[in-house]
Amino acid sequence: MKDGFLIVGALIPNARVGDPAANARELAALAAKAAETGVSVLATPELALTTATAGDLYLSSCLASSVEEALRVYLDETAELDLLSFVGLPVALDGKLYNAAAVAFRGRLIGLVPKTVGRGVFAPAPAENRVVSYAGYTCLFGARQLFTCAGAPRVTVACEIGDDLLSPIPPSVFHAAAGATLIVDLAADPETVGRAKFRRDLVLLHSSRICAATVYAGAGKGESGTDLVFSGHGMIAAAGKMVAEAGPFSDVPVLSGTVDLDLVLSERLRVPGPVPDAPLYDKVEFDLHESAVPTPAVPRLPFVPEDEAELKRRCDLILSIQSRALAGRMERAHASFAVVGVSGGLDSTLALLVAVAAADLSGLPRTAVHAVTMPGFGTTGRTRGNAEKLAEALGATFSVVDIKKAVEQHFSDIGHDPKNTNAVYENAQARERTQVLMDLANGEGGLVVGTGDLSELALGWATYNGDHMSMYGVNAGVPKTLMRHLVACVADGYAAKGETAVAKVLRDVLDTPVSPELLPPENGEIAQKTEGIVGPYELHDFFLWYAVRCGFAPGKILRLAARAFGPDYTVDEIYKWEKTFFRRFFSQQFKRSCLADGPKIGSLSLSPRGGYAMPSDAESAAWISDLDRRYAELGGR
Repeated sequence: MKDGFLIVGALIPNARVGDPAANARELAALAAKAAETGVSVLATPELALTTATAGDLYLSSCLASSVEEALRVYLDETAELDLLSFVGLPVALDGKLYNAAAVAFRGRLIGLVPKTVGRGVFAPAPAENRVVSYAGYTCLFGARQLFTCAGAPRVTVACEIGDDLLSPIPPSVFHAAAGATLIVDLAADPETVGRAKFRRDLVLLHSSRICAATVYAGAGKGESGTDLVFSGHGMIAAAGKMVAEAGPFSDVPVLSGTVDLDLVLSERLRVPGPVPDAPLYDKVEFDLHESAVPTPAVPRLPFVPEDEAELKRRCDLILSIQSRALAGRMERAHASFAVVGVSGGLDSTLALLVAVAAADLSGLPRTAVHAVTMPGFGTTGRTRGNAEKLAEALGATFSVVDIKKAVEQHFSDIGHDPKNTNAVYENAQARERTQVLMDLANGEGGLVVGTGDLSELALGWATYNGDHMSMYGVNAGVPKTLMRHLVACVADGYAAKGETAVAKVLRDVLDTPVSPELLPPENGEIAQKTEGIVGPYELHDFFLWYAVRCGFAPGKILRLAARAFGPDYTVDEIYKWEKTFFRRFFSQQFKRSCLADGPKIGSLSLSPRGGYAMPSDAESAAWISDLDRRYAELGGR
């Protein structure tokens, strides 16, 4: 359970109608298989010991006594398993019949949880928990129970059954409000046309709303087909994301998956979670053995959808957000044109594309977009040529302002030796370019469009009051790993329309190394490559997502990155660049504290105005210490 990872499971047995003894043996055998794979918390379908289609047989005293005996068999056969399991069964107590879940742990019955909603022969759950004797054990009976792991309190489990999930306010809302991080749903929902999608959407949306992990075990094979058919749909979800699924009629007897309870708790902290006042709950402790959970697979590029169709939809949406935001800002600022500094690099290319799209939306001629290239000491022919060709192909106004003489004069004014290619040498060029753009915009009522992206903002890879500043930063919410796909999407769109000149330039831009081009080129080629200085952007975007969006500790991020990027990067390399990330993320906050306006694109923003609040003088020591500890655990040098 280290780092909040927990393996959970759902059983979809081949049930026998009205045969508790056979069902208990089947469930115990499947539970043993689940435990072998590391499952720690397990759910069965609703009324799994009898099946959910026994009808009025539930009223038989013969069946009632058989259920108690079958539960004892299940408890005995699972006594050696380090497993918390929720077994569906009918429970007869005090002259009433309840649809319930027996909570079993290491051969003991530690709780009985009745279904809240009464239906048919079953009574609704009583208002208060009470102590009962059942199947030879004394335990609590009631819907308001939390089962908490003594050694890992973030593993707090609650149960709801069948139609409870369909209630206007499901019991799990109160469970989560009381502290449950994992909800087990014992279900028997018949399969009909369109029902699987409804069920899947319901589980995902609800797990997102209450910020919890969910194990959904649906009745399936063996249920009576007299009037209804059950498909054995099983799902494991966490905070709105599907972790594992056994689709309808897939006949998967044991579904398992790893949920991240750290992520659940992080989501609960950052979004409005369950707000109702939870009634009083009783907590029942159990104590799982400490077990090593394999690191689950996570996407290398968390900002980039793996599905091609979804990626295309997302790119189209982002481009619409950017262009409409810029068009709106220009209208409200009464700006007659947009000024974009173009270098032939990725960021300024996307900004130019957005500016052109904004002009189209506003009904302005594309000549209202002024693309300005400002060659300096590190500019190469390839990037300058691409900037010019792209502006021409798009129909934008293009101009060249050579900044070398102005910067040389500045060096002379402040007594800087131009042979000293230090930060002064580099930043003077960036600030001169910003001054040129601002003055050109001021001359006739224009607006300077910023080009810096989210990844650069996280690292502080921008010259303060240089490329760090603009009148509207359209790329502020776009990480570098996603930006490449956005430009590629636009290139494909132009190619499809037969505008091959634009597409050709865009594809060459995509092939150009990322560089600020502030140092003199070597043999006409780019000498200053950003990723060689601050590290690979695919790593930094990974660190950014899990540190800021998920709130994970650096040590856990190192573990996840080693799983995601091995063997392309060694643990030593990942550690090196992650330490760089955290040091720069903290030390460069002052640049983000006075960030220009710009549209929020996704769920992660570094804007100081509601995106990410952080003091500029915060210390990174605790984060670096956590990273160092995990690096040592992983055998780092």
